[in-house]
Amino acid sequence: MKVEDFDYNLPEELIAQTPLEKRDASRLLLLDKNTGEIAHSHFFHLPDYLKKDDILVLNDTKVLPARLIGTKVATNATIELLLLKDLGNNIWECLSKPAKRLQEGTVISFGDGRLKAIVKEKLAEGIVHVEMAYTGIFLEVLEALGTMPLPPYIHEKLKDGNRYQTVYAKEIGSAAAPTAGLHFTKELLAEIARKGVKILYVTLHVGLGTFRPVEVENIQDHHMHSEYYIMDSLTAATLNQAKENHQRIVAVGTTTTRVLETIATNNNGHFVACSGNTDIFIYPGYQFKGIDCLITNFHLPKSTLVMLVSALAGKDHILNAYQIAVQEKYRFFSFGDAMFITDDITKKENI
Repeated sequence: MKVEDFDYNLPEELIAQTPLEKRDASRLLLLDKNTGEIAHSHFFHLPDYLKKDDILVLNDTKVLPARLIGTKVATNATIELLLLKDLGNNIWECLSKPAKRLQEGTVISFGDGRLKAIVKEKLAEGIVHVEMAYTGIFLEVLEALGTMPLPPYIHEKLKDGNRYQTVYAKEIGSAAAPTAGLHFTKELLAEIARKGVKILYVTLHVGLGTFRPVEVENIQDHHMHSEYYIMDSLTAATLNQAKENHQRIVAVGTTTTRVLETIATNNNGHFVACSGNTDIFIYPGYQFKGIDCLITNFHLPKSTLVMLVSALAGKDHILNAYQIAVQEKYRFFSFGDAMFITDDITKKENI
């Protein structure tokens, strides 16, 4: 399979630059993964399309103010770091820009020296490992000096940083938001729970693996960067019971999907309490073992995320749905509208 097979034409004006005033006011495109049938709704109607015994699984990661802009101490050149992963002992994996200015031993200063990053190792693709030097509590220093790491296709300044966090964000550690979850409000989650849907949480700290572009021609040659995940014992037991009862497992977002599929793949279709790093790459031909349905946003052309949703619903169904979304002027990407890939797009008010 070629990367070009997952391309589509997207007018730039459809890339959402700001979130809607109300989180759940976004549009919702429903796609039957088996037939390709499509329906249109709004996200606040999501409970109507869930069954009372469904299991809804969300990623409760919280985004770090992970973008730091500082200066190289030796030359005063501007350097940007995007914090990707806490490696322990004050060592962080970061994406650097411009990477060519950095060597092992380079010192970068942020906030007039309140925070310094010493390059310990320089890797490929702009990745560096740096040691952070500071006084006090690192997260408090980061809150003061860092900014929200909005994707490069968003050019508007975000007025409220909380709009790039889900309302249930809890475990801090992500370099990007799990954006499918941005549509949920606490009220909508309560309505879903009242219907009888069980709501569960896993954690995946979003890093480079999710949004790194595919730069090879054959997608099988692409290697995903690893991301850290956690599942607790109660969640694992509930999911296993749901599998036995043939209840639908509905993942919110591709990050949640990657956690569930990693654990199910590693344990013969079962879930276990565990944590670790995953570099799972899901593309057409993959047999899903963990999830049945997926709530997700509209993703970048030729991205690993378009490949993932194509694995679930079929490439032709996905690209047709994207074409219709463009025609209907849906809003795309992080602050855009949502898609529910399901096995039944009829309303289920009484089911």
